[in-house]
Amino acid sequence: MDDRADLQTPEATPEPRLTRRGSLLGFGGLVAGGLAAAGWEALAPPGGGPAGVASGAVSCVLAPEQTEGPFYIPNERVRRNITEGKPGTPLELRLSVVDASTCRPVRNAAVDIWHADAAGAYSGFGAGSASRTFLRGVQRTDAKGIARFTTIYPGWYQGRTVHIHVMVHVGGNVVHTGQLYFSDALTDAVFRRSPYSRRGARDVRNPQDAIYRNGGRRSTLTVRRSGSGYVGAIAMGVHLA
Repeated sequence: MDDRADLQTPEATPEPRLTRRGSLLGFGGLVAGGLAAAGWEALAPPGGGPAGVASGAVSCVLAPEQTEGPFYIPNERVRRNITEGKPGTPLELRLSVVDASTCRPVRNAAVDIWHADAAGAYSGFGAGSASRTFLRGVQRTDAKGIARFTTIYPGWYQGRTVHIHVMVHVGGNVVHTGQLYFSDALTDAVFRRSPYSRRGARDVRNPQDAIYRNGGRRSTLTVRRSGSGYVGAIAMGVHLA
């Protein structure tokens, strides 16, 4: 679906952006095993919800807020497929949003993502300035709190490790701004293939990236192989008030 959404983004609604709002990532140890067992869908375990949080049976891990960066464009299209014919290794994203107070899914949150193409260019900037839309889009979370995107594995650009920008909007407020990462071993494997292999070696890996060092390990996607591409998943818990 390629229609524009009335998302009440920060540009449309004159409310201050929320920084370091206690955004939370995952369900502690549940994320690694639970997402895979549930078919990459974030589900609260038996005994979860407010009672589980109160008892300590369910815990969430604090995730760092990270810089929005210079490449944000507001009011992007609501659509699942954001590739626009850009070449690269297929990547499906399953980005879950949960209430940090209850670990329950948040329905109808707007998840906004943007990232570089295989050549390291962002739409609307530099080599990608002729287009303002490729590899950008917004999806609403479903009843299970999941926003799904069809894209390609991001490329690298000078001075940064490989990453995807993400912003979560709930009720017109930005409740999380962050960046999502991949393991260096996976990126090395992907970049041995075309079109990534046409470029020289990247100049920054995860440990050398100044933004990654401030919490990037906890913002790293869990990735599995799927056909010729990959599926990446992560759960992002947010405070709704």
